[in-house]
Amino acid sequence: MPLYEYLCQDCGTKFELLRGMAHADDPAPCAQCGSLRTGRLISLFAAVSDGRIVTGPAGCAGCSAHSCAACGCHR
Repeated sequence: MPLYEYLCQDCGTKFELLRGMAHADDPAPCAQCGSLRTGRLISLFAAVSDGRIVTGPAGCAGCSAHSCAACGCHR
């Protein structure tokens, strides 16, 4: 199950929830105040492939460097 980040519009708390993709955009009760006025945040991700760590939405598809400041990839 994916881990999603949310932000409460009432108290400003950021919190995470494990939920199915079908429910990612459903209202999520705030972990601090219980409000349902929350919204899902866009999150960065990291993946490990062949011993390389790739972060960000595009990864390092066209990068031949070992570390790319533009996309956050570290090989």
